[in-house]
Amino acid sequence: MSAASPASARKPSARDRLLAAADELFYAEGVHTVGIDRIIEHAGVAKASLYSAFGSKDELVRAYLEGRHEVRRARLLAGLERFDGPRERLLGVFEVLAEVAAAPGFRGCAFYNASAESAPGGAAEQVSAANRAWTRGLFTDLARDAGAPDPPALAEQLMILYDGATVSARMDHGPAASRTAGAMAAALLNAADL
Repeated sequence: MSAASPASARKPSARDRLLAAADELFYAEGVHTVGIDRIIEHAGVAKASLYSAFGSKDELVRAYLEGRHEVRRARLLAGLERFDGPRERLLGVFEVLAEVAAAPGFRGCAFYNASAESAPGGAAEQVSAANRAWTRGLFTDLARDAGAPDPPALAEQLMILYDGATVSARMDHGPAASRTAGAMAAALLNAADL
């Protein structure tokens, strides 16, 4: 067995360490509560590294949320691959949410949390709106695939269930609300003969 190459043993870049620190601290404590000095200390980098890599805390928040979006998107799409048929995939969104809500360290939706404590029009609101649009688009596409007569209307109903389940999962510390929302979504699909 050979020793690790110098390239594979290399320490993550300052940018990567800042993003990792931001991801951990912002999600656990909030984007407004956690200051730049704390992120810099946690990442073990110089203050100049933060400004060189991101320019401002707002842009670090943007990068943090964009990273969260990519992870969430990949996890949801991968989770939906195990469900057969459009109806099952629509309901599968709630099952994937239940799995996420049951995971240790779940603190709710990073996008809801960040946008609730940020100024209107800022990076948190912009990335959160894009994430929300993606989720709405996913529901709309799945509803269309399932044969819904009005996919955008069904998607809006499912978004409300999803939002409520996400907030309840955070407040109740578990996946029960996600499963209840999935049962409510099944009733909506049944009413639409899907």
